[in-house]
This record gives sequence, structure tokens and C-alpha cells, in this order.
Amino acid sequence: MSITVGCFALVDPFSVLEHQLKRIHDLGFIYADVTDNRDGGQLGVEFGFAATASLDGNPYDLKRMFDDQGLSITTYCAHANLLDPPAPWRYGTSQIIKAIRASSAIGVEYVVTTEGEPSTEFGHNMTEDQKVFAVMEKLYEPLRLAKDYGVTLLLENHGELTDSISGLEKLIHGLGNPDHLGVNLDTGNCWLGGTNPVEMVKVFSSKIKHVHWKDLPKDMEAQRGKVFGCGMSTIALGTGAIDIKGVYQELEKSGFKGHTTLEIAGDEAVLQSYDLLKSLGAE
Repeated sequence: MSITVGCFALVDPFSVLEHQLKRIHDLGFIYADVTDNRDGGQLGVEFGFAATASLDGNPYDLKRMFDDQGLSITTYCAHANLLDPPAPWRYGTSQIIKAIRASSAIGVEYVVTTEGEPSTEFGHNMTEDQKVFAVMEKLYEPLRLAKDYGVTLLLENHGELTDSISGLEKLIHGLGNPDHLGVNLDTGNCWLGGTNPVEMVKVFSSKIKHVHWKDLPKDMEAQRGKVFGCGMSTIALGTGAIDIKGVYQELEKSGFKGHTTLEIAGDEAVLQSYDLLKSLGAE
């Protein structure tokens, strides 16, 4: 297996998941991820303007939806807010656990999560050590469950801790560095958070199991280290400030042979990015 390229399952706004998957198929991809999801039901899904999957739904229905478009699921996203206090309306431990169970049922190996950014005064006022502890505590049970269900939980660069090499090291080693805990490298988030993604690959080469590709404009340089994570990029890979070729080559050098996903908006930018990665040797 070489490095493969799939597509973020949020291509068109105000459209249901079935529509997103058909668009991904029509763009020429055979891999995609379970992107947006939530507990219970959602009005936007029922009335045709939201592309979220229910964590309480039948995961086999979700798999059949991907199968109908000839798409393989590479990851199940469970991006959380782990720095604010737990609350019924806050995506956290219980949702990650549901994602792990759903992934295991349909043979998806990886669940991707992150700490996110705090939105409460409590979360903002914690010290770094307190933030590390808060994240570790909320991931303890999901990690135990992931091991039993044969799933690997991946930490994505998408927050103050995970965007930095030292913060990510503290989380991984604080959680015992088990084999079923890995890293989902996000090139854009990593760079925006203030870290060189090439260096991130060098340090965590043995832990990186999946990659999200984004390039970001040079005029975002002033925001580095102040903004932690962005959902999608609007420019093609290779046209911004990030050394995408260097990241790809370092991944190859480290022996990475796995799935990757384009988190890019706009058909032209998506296809141009796909062409760039294929020119570097990806499928």
C-alpha cells in the first residue's frame, strides 16, 4: 500500500451526507471519512440541509451509504472539546466512545479526536499542566474501550496542546503511549498553531497513522500561534505557505503508507491538490 488520498465529506454547504458522498465519487475519489456527527436526531438532516451522521444511528446504514458510492471509510472523526467542563451539550468523552463503537462495528480502524479550543472562562484560565490533565482524564475511558474494540484513537493537531510538539508529547506519554493511541497529522492546523509540520513528522513518525492535508495562505503568518485549528483550506496544496512536498517526502522517508484526506474547499482546489499529491507518488 502506498499513500492514498481521500476527500473530506463536506464538499457542498447545506447538503445532506448522501449528496456529499456522490460529489466525492464524481470528483474521482474512492476514500472519504465520516466527518460531521452528533448524538440523536437533527432537524437539518430530516429537512435536507445538513451532512451529519448520528452517533446513535445504525453504523451499517452509514457504511452502506458510503458503499453505494464506491467509497471506503478511512477514519471516523470525533473532534471534541476536552478543555471546557463536561456538559450534555458539549461534544466530549461520551461522543468519542460512541464513535469508537460505531467504527469497530463497520471495520473502521481509526477514530480521530482532539482537544479543541476552550470557550469558557474556566477552560481559558487553566495552566498548561491542568489542560494536559483535563484532556488525559477525558480520554482515559475512550482509550480503554478503543483497545477492547480493536480501534486506534488518533490525536489531531487542532488545539493549543496538539499543535505543539511538546504538548502532544505530554499527552501521549501521560496516557501511557499505548499502541492504540496515534496521531492524525493536520498540515494546516500544525503550521497555524506555530509548528513546522515537517518537524512534527520527524518527531512523531512512528505514531502518525493518518494525515489531513491543508495548505494556508502566506498572509495568515501573523496568526500563527494565536489560532489553533481551522476546518478547511480554500487554496490548493502547494500554493500557500506550507512545505507540502517536504511533509510528503518526510512521511515517505519515515515509512508511512496509509490513508490521507484533503480538507480543501472548491472543486478546482481539490483536484489541483490531488494532482500535486499524485505527482509526488500518492494514489
